[in-house]
Amino acid sequence: MLQWHNRRSLCVYSAFNPFWGAGLFTRLLSIAEIELKSVTKKTTKLGLALLLSLLLPLSAHAQQDLKIGFVSLDKILKDSTPAKAATARLEQEFSKREKDLQELSVKLKSSAEKLDKDAPVISDAERSKRQRELGEMDKDFQRRQREFREDLNQRRNEEMAAVLDRASKVVKQMAEAEKYDLVIQEAVYVGPRIDITEKVLKALNK
Repeated sequence: MLQWHNRRSLCVYSAFNPFWGAGLFTRLLSIAEIELKSVTKKTTKLGLALLLSLLLPLSAHAQQDLKIGFVSLDKILKDSTPAKAATARLEQEFSKREKDLQELSVKLKSSAEKLDKDAPVISDAERSKRQRELGEMDKDFQRRQREFREDLNQRRNEEMAAVLDRASKVVKQMAEAEKYDLVIQEAVYVGPRIDITEKVLKALNK
């Protein structure tokens, strides 16, 4: 929010979000992706714990007969054609709102700096009026930025959920066709022999 540092005038605008430096849209997409993967990983860990409890009683021979595959969720969300297309749609959908917010941020900063400069020579009434205007402008900026984040996160989750659903169908078809007993998406170590991520990406990218 705007912070006023003395009775006579000076305003120091301290609400400029560091997101703008690196691009709010890009940063929020990354955050949303991390949150989505975090939820998915928590679910996967529960599944892996259950899996281990089932596999441990099996004999060594039975375990060797299992055909296991691994798919990297990170690569699917980053490198697949559906994921890239989803990101492009989000950029097109939200680019205007991001630009409007950037312009409002610049206008707010400029107005705050002008008031700071004019403070010694304007009347108390004028100073109070411009402070109120800046305060309202700041409230509008904060509201619009919050709504932008919420809408972008919601749409990102929708788009990525669709990508993961499509990827799950591809994995299921591949597992059935190639007789996999188990396909996992998280592990401490995965050897190249069981990593089928590239095959899944190739199928997704058709």
